[in-house]
Amino acid sequence: MFLLFSKLPVLPQPSLDPSDVRNYRPVSLLPFLSKALERAALNQLSVFLHQNNLLDPHQSGFRTGHSTETALLAVTEALATARASSLSSVLILLDLSAAFDTVNHKLLISTLAEMGISGTALSWFTSYLTDRSYQVSWKGSVSAPHPLLTGVPQGSVLGPLLFSIYTKSLGLVINSHGFSYHSYADDTQLFLSFPPSTPQVKDRISACLADISEWMSSHHLKLNLDKTELLFMPYKTSPLLDLSITVDGTMVTASRSARNLGVVLDDQLDFKEHIRATARSCRFLLYNIRRIWPYLTTYSAQLLVQTMVTSRLDYCNSLLASLPACAILPLQLVQNAAARLVFNLPKFSHVTPLLRSLHWLPVVARIRFKVLTLAYTAAKRSGPSYLQDLIQHYAPARPLRSAAAGRLALPSLRVKGSRSSRLWSFSTLAPQWWNELPTLLRSAETLSVFRCGLKTHFFRLHLD
Repeated sequence: MFLLFSKLPVLPQPSLDPSDVRNYRPVSLLPFLSKALERAALNQLSVFLHQNNLLDPHQSGFRTGHSTETALLAVTEALATARASSLSSVLILLDLSAAFDTVNHKLLISTLAEMGISGTALSWFTSYLTDRSYQVSWKGSVSAPHPLLTGVPQGSVLGPLLFSIYTKSLGLVINSHGFSYHSYADDTQLFLSFPPSTPQVKDRISACLADISEWMSSHHLKLNLDKTELLFMPYKTSPLLDLSITVDGTMVTASRSARNLGVVLDDQLDFKEHIRATARSCRFLLYNIRRIWPYLTTYSAQLLVQTMVTSRLDYCNSLLASLPACAILPLQLVQNAAARLVFNLPKFSHVTPLLRSLHWLPVVARIRFKVLTLAYTAAKRSGPSYLQDLIQHYAPARPLRSAAAGRLALPSLRVKGSRSSRLWSFSTLAPQWWNELPTLLRSAETLSVFRCGLKTHFFRLHLD
């Protein structure tokens, strides 16, 4: 399959310097017919991988029912459980340089063959990957065609899944050092929990990163150690450790906070930095929207606020479920300001009638809504397997009417191995909030019906 396509350089982040060529990433502009063929191949390949359990369960990138939020929820759940068990943890966020563009075609085809793809199907993928050429479009000019010898095109339908298949064996390298991991496309998070008195943690981290770097080199990928971040999360009584690691001549030092899939994680897992950053960016957006408000109708202002501000408040908000109301207050103040902006009302106007008119749930209710939505997919076994493992259906020891009520088992709040810590996380809050719902709502047949009924239920509780 010979395919000519163009690449349009784009900035992955608006804050990067547009004059520096190294900040750009190529996004492929593929023909419509190519994407239609890829979609058909993707559907068949996904069914084959799912039926034969060939996908990495810790890879959440571009999979139905998975998201950056579910990936982060799995990692923070493990870290919170470790802290409640009096353990310290280290979280390492790997960064790859031009990951999609350096995939070796021969290795990828060999990996597909090892998974059982053969005959005409394997020949099709070989044809799809090879004999490609590309052009680069920049400021109205187009370069001459050049052969493309490596990589899966960013912007393609099949590219993300093929990259996930290509990097599946990386998990074996990470697990061999006793680390856990979770990936979203080319963003990999590996973490290790240990008693505060455990020696040689630094050596284990160094050995793991060295083997990962070696695996990357053997697969023609490059680990960008300059942008790889290390976050040390000490238990409250543990001493501070110097976890500065040198790998391939580059030093990786521990930091107190790091941005991970759009969420700022800190060494205390209290999300203060994330809430502060979210509130600050939302206030800036509200300021800009207010400047153009005279040119907007009420409806268009509402759409603009919901698209640019409310979506930020909702992004990965299930991670905030265990926080007290005072910690969530800055986000609620942003939502109040957004509601007043839609109707162009003064600062101290009563906000409850506005939220009712806009059909906006308060921030606390929105967090519960997200947690219960994820709990529904896990309870119905349609969500990620790692979330399904966090909850269990309630099964009484003897026949009771409550057995048919769709309740979830409530785990102990006291963590095994800990004398005083209580674990407030998805695995404990989701069953508790789920069991408080009306039986009819818990038995909803589809996710859309559940979401609709859940919003009505919360609307009556918080705004009526």
